[in-house]
Amino acid sequence: MKITRIETFLVPPRWLFCRIETDEGVVGWGEPVVEGRAEVVRTAVDVLAEYLIGQDPLRIQDHWQVLSKGGFYRGGPVLSSAVAGLDQALWDIAGKTYGAPVHALLGGPVRDRVRVYAWVGGDEPARLAEEITAQVEAGFTAVKMNAAGRTSPLTTPAETAAVVERVAAAREVLGPGRDVAIDMHGRFGPAGARRVLHAIEPLHPLFVEEPLLPDQGHLLPALVGATSVPIATGERLYGRADFLPALTAGIAVAQPDLSHAGGISEVHRIGSLAETYGVQLAPHCPLGPIALAASLQIAFATPNFLIQEQSRGIHYNKEADLLSYVVDTEPFRFDSGHARRTQLPGLGVTVDENTVRAADRSGHAWRNPVWRHDDGSFAEW
Repeated sequence: MKITRIETFLVPPRWLFCRIETDEGVVGWGEPVVEGRAEVVRTAVDVLAEYLIGQDPLRIQDHWQVLSKGGFYRGGPVLSSAVAGLDQALWDIAGKTYGAPVHALLGGPVRDRVRVYAWVGGDEPARLAEEITAQVEAGFTAVKMNAAGRTSPLTTPAETAAVVERVAAAREVLGPGRDVAIDMHGRFGPAGARRVLHAIEPLHPLFVEEPLLPDQGHLLPALVGATSVPIATGERLYGRADFLPALTAGIAVAQPDLSHAGGISEVHRIGSLAETYGVQLAPHCPLGPIALAASLQIAFATPNFLIQEQSRGIHYNKEADLLSYVVDTEPFRFDSGHARRTQLPGLGVTVDENTVRAADRSGHAWRNPVWRHDDGSFAEW
């Protein structure tokens, strides 16, 4: 079997899909994207496709080595994301060829269902209690929300109090038997993060995500040592070498993104590395159905998996949502806040190719907003 064609599709709201076709008619799908830079990743996929055309798609690990290391300059979000989507598609082909789900090819399942959480915003908390109540009524046992919107370089007393207020509101709705995770998005700075983490400790969040920017990893050990709140990070880390300092710093939860951190091949290795540090895996995934399908395959095969992010109803999804480009929605039906394991081959998702091709004709040019402080200077988004 040989790879004969590789295509990419720019589809709303902000995603990029890729399709790998073989001479035996087996097709695999992946989701290579950097949110806000999808067109750049699309070009990277085209360049990497030059190597893959004519190759045996089942030599996944060898292809990963060449795609990731075959150029003198390596790594970074664009290249790693391009490799990630191609790697997902190759695993999809392998599963379809062998008639097995990817989790079976990774050594078999270690669980029958995967706990997932729902997004409830948090930038603007006016409707927070109402939104969390709706998710609880839908069966979810965990939610995640932003700690705050634009935040001062040194967090003010009012800003700190506002974070505590909204986390307390979430805890009141959820009670002690459900969980709330908090995303700081690197908006607070090291000093502000310490203040906020100390203030919300009594509210027992499941974890706090990205309290520091990824380029401030050298400050993680001190921050981890200053709080009892479990620290999570990883959506802007792209491989095992990037994760190693965070793991040695004592984080509790690693959050590689299946569409950024080298795909199924590398995230599976990151999960094993994290396990040696007693760290749980919670893949980042505010993206589309292919990325989520790949994440679920990892979740079913990873002993130290904690919980899975998913984008149904997330505030980014305007023109399309998680189920807009799939034929069969059953793999994404959440029962009591869990996704159930299926035996569907490959990634376990059937892409609606006609809808994808039609959406690509319009495409998108999604960009994240640029925030500024009151004095006009740049603010972290």
